[in-house]
Amino acid sequence: MQTKALFLDRDGVVNVDHGYVSKPEQFEFIDGVFEATKWFQQQGFEIVIVTNQSGIGRGYYDEKTFNELTRWMKGEFAKHEVQIADVQFCPHHPTNAQPEYLKACDCRKPEPGMLLTAAKKLNIDMTKSIMIGDKGSDMKAARSANVQFKYLVESGQTFSDQDKELADGVFPNLHSVMKYWQLTQSSQ
Repeated sequence: MQTKALFLDRDGVVNVDHGYVSKPEQFEFIDGVFEATKWFQQQGFEIVIVTNQSGIGRGYYDEKTFNELTRWMKGEFAKHEVQIADVQFCPHHPTNAQPEYLKACDCRKPEPGMLLTAAKKLNIDMTKSIMIGDKGSDMKAARSANVQFKYLVESGQTFSDQDKELADGVFPNLHSVMKYWQLTQSSQ
């Protein structure tokens, strides 16, 4: 049986995007993220993080450091009774990276590779799933992966009209997307 997923970009959706976050002391959870993810989990959504991490490719930190931070982050979610079902990341960059990471790939958003890999791994029905991101590239990846619901969160930034057109809605943060879904679910 297929499941549904709440796909989340990391920096700017789960945590404040301070630029190339690689250590717990740099990781600042956005207000309401635990309540929102717990509610979506209770509605039957698998929580999946899909994150471009060109800081690895650029040599700012390595995959071991990223994996240690990911374990810590998942532990923080677990303390709030939220299970992160999967974390997909792309260390590549097409123009600015160390040789082993210097490539145009199918996993770096706006390409859909990370979402498709998670969908296959967890048997996800994309037509019942949600993508929440803070960039047009998140919306493009979701669209290419046939994710049904696509939302931008502002995270202190502004979007082009083109980015907004790719999204089904623009919200201040993940918590406000949860409130919207609570309203739409109660009216059905």
